[in-house]
Amino acid sequence: MLRIASWASAQDVDFAVEAERFGVHSLWSAEAWGFDALTPLAYLAAKTSTIKLGSGIVQLGARTPANLAMSALSLQAMSGGRFILGVGTSGPQVMEGLHGVRFKHVIDRTRETIEIVKLACSGERVRHDGRVYTLPLPDGPGRAIRLAAPPADVPIYVASLGPANLRLTGELADGWVGTSFVPESADVFFDQIRAGADAAGRSLDGFDYNVAAAVEFTDDVDEVAKRHARGYAFTFGAMGSAKQNFYKNAFERQGWGQAADEVQRLWLDGKREEAAERVPVEIALKTNLIGTPDMVRERLRVYEKAGVTSIRVGLRGGDLSARLETLGQLMDLVAH
Repeated sequence: MLRIASWASAQDVDFAVEAERFGVHSLWSAEAWGFDALTPLAYLAAKTSTIKLGSGIVQLGARTPANLAMSALSLQAMSGGRFILGVGTSGPQVMEGLHGVRFKHVIDRTRETIEIVKLACSGERVRHDGRVYTLPLPDGPGRAIRLAAPPADVPIYVASLGPANLRLTGELADGWVGTSFVPESADVFFDQIRAGADAAGRSLDGFDYNVAAAVEFTDDVDEVAKRHARGYAFTFGAMGSAKQNFYKNAFERQGWGQAADEVQRLWLDGKREEAAERVPVEIALKTNLIGTPDMVRERLRVYEKAGVTSIRVGLRGGDLSARLETLGQLMDLVAH
């Protein structure tokens, strides 16, 4: 799989068309605090014909579940059945600071959103009595409504990092939108997903273990890996608070706790350059596809052996030709 930036500029559209020609499985758009995840996919749906289009991810709580279902059905109709709905909880800084939604009961919110979206997309009347959502609202004029859009199957992927959310992913989702992932410690994530599926009595046949990795071909491995490693200082220091940082916690569960704690401490003390220098280069090498073609080929084999079924790749290179050259090299390695 291939991950794109969270907008659809003219160059991104050209790249999407070429990626489809290369045989790439899917394009993914993100949502943080800039562009939304869904609008670019609607535009790309009109410019492509076979490549799948995924939201990686839509922030839960930023839209009502019914509105999300309507958007999903719209994109599924516009794309001819190529849309994948990727959802995730985001974090308290964004949800409470930008959207004004309390960051609480996040597992319940994820579960109930998936249940309501599935119900709405099935063509049934939308009724739900949960901890977070009650539809219709009691003691009022609201009524259970069936969406007017034709029913459609919408695959739902969940971005999850903590054990409880991973188990929920295995229980309800069609795929996992993975980040902060080291394939050598895949069982930290996959065991929880399998536990959730087992508890629900469901099979994971066809489940998509989908993880993110940047790709950069280079002979100067040390310098490039160091640059990628420095980027994790922001992840450990700013993508959460001192008490709650899901990305940092995921690395702790994979054996990087001491290093992550030190990087976070330095960042929060205002020593950002020092924090960036303290990120172990090994983290960059193990979470990305960096190096010579032979090195990248070997890392692809590690991902495959770990049980990863697809990789959302970010491609290094400022212009279209450079990105396409990297993509071509990568697709050749995957093919072989």
